[in-house]
Amino acid sequence: MFPIRDHNPSGRIPYVTYMLMAANIGIFLSYFGIMEDVRAMNAFWLQWAMIPARLSQGDGYYTLISSMFLHGGFFHLAGNMLFLWIFGDNIEDELGHGKFILFYLCCGVIASLAQYAVDPMAMIPTVGASGAIAGVMGGYLLLFPKAKVDILIILIVIFRILPIPSWIMLMLWLGMQVIGGIGSSSDEAGVAYWAHAGGFIAGLILLLPFWLRQGGPAFWQRTDGHPPHPEATYRIAPSRIPKVTRR
Repeated sequence: MFPIRDHNPSGRIPYVTYMLMAANIGIFLSYFGIMEDVRAMNAFWLQWAMIPARLSQGDGYYTLISSMFLHGGFFHLAGNMLFLWIFGDNIEDELGHGKFILFYLCCGVIASLAQYAVDPMAMIPTVGASGAIAGVMGGYLLLFPKAKVDILIILIVIFRILPIPSWIMLMLWLGMQVIGGIGSSSDEAGVAYWAHAGGFIAGLILLLPFWLRQGGPAFWQRTDGHPPHPEATYRIAPSRIPKVTRR
């Protein structure tokens, strides 16, 4: 189960969202050729990934930024870019281009610090844009709790697209990160659950002043939690595959 799109069109071209996507994809392609070389990749992660033990030694603070533009594989990158594409344009639309890039970077740094705080002496490299994107998702929850998000549900051979309110999808996602963080060890390579949870909460908190300036609860009341503009509609076209009848 994962989101494929929302029904919340933005009112301006999200240049920063597109720029961030291009930067992440471009940087990934720049080192894709050495990913099969274990020694080269270890040296690369040591230089550019966020390693908690390195920060504890007072070194590598720049990796709080560089690590959020690195990914461990194609599906890691594709998943993050999908979430950024779905949720990033609307937050950029509300904040404006300049404030959005600052918001994104701040969420990414706080997400890395949350992962660092769990085990400051961990030697596992942390990479990925998911902490920053989680902050975007936290902001989306605050501003558009009832915006529709289309979820693709896959049950073995059954595929269904189900529109649900964003707050359900986002709270389920956050709950999965917290449960995953509690059930995993920080000294094992895998998913940086606490970076995700920390980034999400950071995004929600950082957008609180903006939400309050918009009226706070009154902002929700004006639109009943929906986007303050008509929602997009999508029509799922029927299959063009001809039906074969049995004799």
